[in-house]
Amino acid sequence: MGCIAAIQLFITAILLVSTTTVSSADTSPIPADASSLNTWFQHNVKPLADRKGTIDPALEAAEAKPRTIKVRKDGSGDFKTLKDAINSIPTGNKERVIVDIGPGEYVEKLKIEREKPFVTFLGSPSNMPTLSFGGTAREYGTVYSATLEAEADYFVAANIIIKGTEIHVIPDEEGTFITAQARNSESEDTGFSFVHCKVDGTGNGTHLGRAWMSRPRVVFAYTTMGSVVNPEGWSNNFHPERDQTVLFGEYKCEGPGADPKGRARSGRQLTPDQVAPFISLGFIEASKWLLPPPN
Repeated sequence: MGCIAAIQLFITAILLVSTTTVSSADTSPIPADASSLNTWFQHNVKPLADRKGTIDPALEAAEAKPRTIKVRKDGSGDFKTLKDAINSIPTGNKERVIVDIGPGEYVEKLKIEREKPFVTFLGSPSNMPTLSFGGTAREYGTVYSATLEAEADYFVAANIIIKGTEIHVIPDEEGTFITAQARNSESEDTGFSFVHCKVDGTGNGTHLGRAWMSRPRVVFAYTTMGSVVNPEGWSNNFHPERDQTVLFGEYKCEGPGADPKGRARSGRQLTPDQVAPFISLGFIEASKWLLPPPN
């Protein structure tokens, strides 16, 4: 009997800013109350005018001459499809390109190539566009099955609904897993942080993560977990020695799947000090590059 898990991830980006005129907020934690997120973001992520000379020089130069291209399904814009709009951006792009997306659902598989930095997807907050595509790992491979792949630096999206919010887990002999983070050394500055998420579905065999490599870092904070989550929570991927080197953490999660009883040795309930680096904007060095979305 197959196990199908629908996992909805409402992921809060972790980014912040530091300037000579605005106090650094890299350590300001994401609030426990989800209704306070917008206020928190506005307070901590200041506009370019307040931060000149403190962010990445390449980004500051790109923001000096932004240009906008419009995508409208009815043909009233510069392009009718997002793929055509992305293709119009030159390789080696050096200026902020705002892709103004009109309402409606865009059924396209999209990729922002590494050589096309400084791209912004912008929708209207009162009538947000939806990006969707029915790609599967079986068809495209796990890494390339996403509706939207953003490989380029300085990519930003605001007021956009992206479908890929349901993950259907197909079990195999080794089990099913939400994450398989590939950090292999303490010098690698990588990891996954899921904040204010919901993990739900059917069955009870899904793990939050497995130790694909020896030193993965995965944290779930303020997340509601349904009974779809296996009581063990985490897997050492059949490498018991990795129980001592992984960082698999949970913080103030709730729901039947978040019960700490029965958790694997590799998992831990984090203290406020331990979780702090994963629920602040400093986790992604936001002070160097994160700006509010354009008006």
